[in-house]
Amino acid sequence: MSRSMIQAAVTMNQLQNKLDIVGNNMANSQTTGYKTRQADFSSLLFQQIDNMTDPANAEGRLTPDGVRVGSGAKLGSVNIDLSPGTIQETARTLDTALLENNHVFQIQVTENDVTETRYTRDGSFYLSPVNDGEDVMLTTKDGHPVLGENGPIVVAEGFDDITIQPNGQISIQRGNVNENVGNLAITEVIRPRLLESAGDNAFRLPDTDELGFDFAEIMQPVDLDGDILKSGALEQSNVDLASQMTDMITAQRSYQFNARTISMSDQMMGLVNQLR
Repeated sequence: MSRSMIQAAVTMNQLQNKLDIVGNNMANSQTTGYKTRQADFSSLLFQQIDNMTDPANAEGRLTPDGVRVGSGAKLGSVNIDLSPGTIQETARTLDTALLENNHVFQIQVTENDVTETRYTRDGSFYLSPVNDGEDVMLTTKDGHPVLGENGPIVVAEGFDDITIQPNGQISIQRGNVNENVGNLAITEVIRPRLLESAGDNAFRLPDTDELGFDFAEIMQPVDLDGDILKSGALEQSNVDLASQMTDMITAQRSYQFNARTISMSDQMMGLVNQLR
């Protein structure tokens, strides 16, 4: 296979990955709290070829000495854009929308007997019965516990009303008595590029030891001394459909160009094979 065909095939494979990312963004344009994924490309290894080392033989050449031949392009990184989306009021008590950039809720997820903390901007919370119905726990729509400063937020049944305050404090009312039952554990992401998508509109952190960072250099707790969220509202997706359509068309055109390269290379090899 010729070098041009290899380069085009490699690049087409990576362009397909970008199209998948763009398609996922567009499909989640109406998903609560969804954050746009942005694909960045980088060049693969290149080889520098010194075709004419003798200056005398280079007379009359228009191309420079030392031609660099690449190996195509690859998907360098997929970054998460944590910029806030539009806030839409729902008038539902347990719906909460974060107001600041890079702030995330903490949730507890157990998969394959492994429990880990994940992060999300989706503030559509629910109350799920636990302990044989004697208590209720604040959870996500998928049933994952929402973490407070002291772990999952569990409240004894029998209260009349529950409220999430703008500073993240959760209070209930039993008759004429108001009681604080916990504070949401809201975290600020210092290095959002390190977040990995974990599915279900959530993120996880890779092994911090392998990254060479302390946890405090990546995540920091948010002081609950001001208005950091809006109750009775949800943050919409920050996907810009016009931008995603543009990226999709650009990637499709690039894909077509590389496919045309393979076709033309095949035609050229066919002509060479017909020489006698």
